[in-house]
Amino acid sequence: MENHSLFHSFFQGRAMEYLERLIDLALEEDGRDLTSEALFTEKDQARARIRAKQDTRIVGLPIIPLILSRFPDAVRVSFSAAEGAMVSSGTYVAHFQGQARALLKAERVILNFIGRLSGIANLTQAFCERIAGTGVRLLDTRKTTPGLRYPEKYAVALAGGANHRLDLSEMLMLKDNHIDRAGGITPAVRRLLAAYVPCPPIEVECRTLEEVAEAAALPIQRIMLDNMRPDEMARALAMIPQTMETEISGGVSLDTVAALAALRPTFISAGALTHSAACADLSMSIDLTPET
Repeated sequence: MENHSLFHSFFQGRAMEYLERLIDLALEEDGRDLTSEALFTEKDQARARIRAKQDTRIVGLPIIPLILSRFPDAVRVSFSAAEGAMVSSGTYVAHFQGQARALLKAERVILNFIGRLSGIANLTQAFCERIAGTGVRLLDTRKTTPGLRYPEKYAVALAGGANHRLDLSEMLMLKDNHIDRAGGITPAVRRLLAAYVPCPPIEVECRTLEEVAEAAALPIQRIMLDNMRPDEMARALAMIPQTMETEISGGVSLDTVAALAALRPTFISAGALTHSAACADLSMSIDLTPET
C-alpha cells in the first residue's frame, strides 16, 4: 500500500536533514515518559492502530518509520493506506507492534505530524478543486510553521498545489520594503541584476497599476499583484506581456479563489494553505493487554 515516491524525491539533502532534526526536537520536547516507565517494563509489548476519524487525505506516513528509528528494533509498522490516499472515516491506515513504552512515547509525535500534514493536504485539495480546469496553478507561501516548512510544503505538493519557493534564495522577490528602500522598482531590479551573475529569477510585488507598468518593462520573470481590487487586477493583467508570469496574492480564500482564477493569472498564491489548515482528526488506539 505504500506510495512514497514524492516523499523520497522531496526529502533529500537539506530537506531530510531538517526533518530528522525536527523529529529529534519533537521527541525531546516530550521529555521522559515517566508514567509509562513506571507502569511498563522494557519487555512489555503492545499493538496499536491509527484510525481516521473523518474523511481525509493521509499524508506523512513515511515519517512514521523515521520516528520509530529512534527506538531501534522496538516497534514495527505496516500500512494499510497509500501515502496521499483519500480515506473514509473509520479507516485504519497504520498498524504497530512492539515495545509498549516506545509506542506510548512516539504516539503523540506521530499523530501531530500526520494530523498536521493531512489537514494541509485537505485544504489544498479543496482549493485545487475550486480552480480545476482553469489552467491556473495554486502556490503556497512562506507563511509556514517555523521549522515545519519542508513537511508543510510537501503536503501542499502532494495534494496538487505547487511550492512557491522553499527559501529566500530560490527566487529574488522584491516586496514593498525592498522597493521603498531602493527608491523604486527600476533601481531595485538594476541592483539585483548587477549583484548576481547569472541572476536568479526576479519577481516584483506591485501595489498599483503604475508599478505594474514599470515592472512590465523590465527584464524580470514574474509580477505579483498584491491585494488589488478585482477590477484593478483585470486591468493589470492586460498590461503584462504574455511572456511574463503573473501571480495574484493577498487574502485569497476558498470563497474568492474561483473568481480570481477566472482572471487567468499564471499563479494564485494562498498563505491559508499552511497557516489556516485544520489538523485532520486521527487517533491511535493501543492494546496494552500483556501477551500470554
